[in-house]
Amino acid sequence: MSNVRRTDAVLLLVALVWGSSYLSAQTATAALPVLLVLFARYALSAVACLGLVASWRGSRRWTRDELRAGVPLGVTQAAVLGVETYGVAHTSAANAGLIISLTIVLTPLLDRGGHRGALPVSFFAATGVCVLAVGLLMSGNGFHALRLGDLLMLGAALIRAGHVALVGRFTTGRAIRPLHLTTVQTLVGTALFLPAAALDLPTLVRADPATWAQLVYLALFCSVFAFLAQTWAVQRTSASRASLLLGTEPVWAVAVGVALGGEHLTPLTGLGAALMLAGTYWGQAVERAHRSAQEPRLLSTPALDKDRDKDSACPSTPTTTSPTTTLTST
Repeated sequence: MSNVRRTDAVLLLVALVWGSSYLSAQTATAALPVLLVLFARYALSAVACLGLVASWRGSRRWTRDELRAGVPLGVTQAAVLGVETYGVAHTSAANAGLIISLTIVLTPLLDRGGHRGALPVSFFAATGVCVLAVGLLMSGNGFHALRLGDLLMLGAALIRAGHVALVGRFTTGRAIRPLHLTTVQTLVGTALFLPAAALDLPTLVRADPATWAQLVYLALFCSVFAFLAQTWAVQRTSASRASLLLGTEPVWAVAVGVALGGEHLTPLTGLGAALMLAGTYWGQAVERAHRSAQEPRLLSTPALDKDRDKDSACPSTPTTTSPTTTLTST
């Protein structure tokens, strides 16, 4: 499997896990207060991450880049999960998974990293197909007027788009280890939600095993694994491409709803799922071609051209800059 396909597969697995998270979050918030669920999710995630760091064979210390990136990304990630969880508590799990997929449209508008220029019109045409797919998926269970939860999920989609763009901006080209970055994010989230959930901690202790199972799943799979995998993958691709693959989340949300939630797959729902996959595949192909076309241009910048002119004007002057160093700095 090529590196590109491996990265795509990881992002699709993250989308699958997140697609299943809405039903788990809805079940957990039905038994516990929203802020308590958020604190428990982050606290369990932080404990797991710290355990992984403790078993790390390399340096266990955090670098300055990891702390500088982890703190703001921890705040934005906490904002995403906070708004998402409140949204799920006030709408259906299917609607939540479908509306959040609008991140695929919003991320390219906020993604200004990489200096690759504006994306082609065909990319936005692909995202338009995905938006149409969302509409069909929602119509499969009947259209509903926008509720408070739906509006919150729209806000979560906007915040998540900004978060994905920031992950790419803060981590690309830097020696940042996904595990250490994720640990900082979980610690920041735990600290943010602890004061609001402190009074309800006795309720958490008395929670039944089924609720704890949902919390553990949200923490270990939907948080630790997903955060690590997302950071690892975004470092190896673009934020726009990542958002397209993560945009398959509603397909998995519908699949989980049919398999575990007792929902029915209608013809419109099936068509919407097919269009979502087609739009995602089309969009990632356009983005890959655009990125490949831009890379040769990045290797020939005015600064490098100026340096080459100086070198050609003074051929007898020795240089200590190797081709590898030049490519790395570029």
